[in-house]
Amino acid sequence: MGAGTSFGIYFLAYAIVFVLVAVLVVAACFIGVKWRKNKDAKMMLTDGAAGENSKA
Repeated sequence: MGAGTSFGIYFLAYAIVFVLVAVLVVAACFIGVKWRKNKDAKMMLTDGAAGENSKA
C-alpha cells in the first residue's frame, strides 16, 4: 500500500469522525433550544396564571 493510499484512508476516517461530531453538536444545539423554549413557555404560563390569581 502506497503512502498516498494510506493518507487517503486515514484522512477519510478522520473526516468521517469530524462530520459525526459536528452533526451531534448541531443536534444537541437544536435540542437545547427546543427545551429552553418549552421551559420559557411553561414559565410564562405559570407567571401569567399567578398574576391573574393575585389580581382576583
